[in-house]
Amino acid sequence: MKTICVYSGSNPGLHPEYQRNARLLGKILVENKIELIYGGSSAGLMGEISREVLKNNGKVTGVIPRGLFSGESVHKSVTRLIEVKDMHERKKVMSDLSDGFIALPGGLGTYEELFEVLSWAQLGIHKKPIGLLNVLNYFNPLITMLNTTCTEGFMNQSSLKIISISDNPLSLIEKMKNYTPPIMKTKWREFS
Repeated sequence: MKTICVYSGSNPGLHPEYQRNARLLGKILVENKIELIYGGSSAGLMGEISREVLKNNGKVTGVIPRGLFSGESVHKSVTRLIEVKDMHERKKVMSDLSDGFIALPGGLGTYEELFEVLSWAQLGIHKKPIGLLNVLNYFNPLITMLNTTCTEGFMNQSSLKIISISDNPLSLIEKMKNYTPPIMKTKWREFS
């Protein structure tokens, strides 16, 4: 893995552990010679991880829509800033540039980006590793929801294997480096 796209909050969250783990992940990316691909903001956890990567002489590519967010501060010191026309193009460019994806705690945008790459993996559009950095058990309700989705017959158990989960950034990177895409059962139960 040479590049990882990190989805995270443009807010810092209420607990300092969120920020600390964003910075730790940034440091670990640099130690592993992995370039950060992210949404281009200097705010929240997005700003924390990008500043840490840059502080440790790593590479950061920010991808941000032109003029879309007047209140969001663009991180002007990134290694490369790519301006795109809209959110759809932003997500496509970030995906195309990335060898894997990690979600940190965040809001609706983080969930939306995460679920898109999960859906694409389930459909076989990509076979890149996807990780959840489960700081303070933030993603436990989401993990429970995904398990419920399986037990209620809306998703196969094999789909859960496309997600690597850890509360430790180094452990998560190691899991993602060793990721082997699971053999996916047919998505549609009626035809299996």
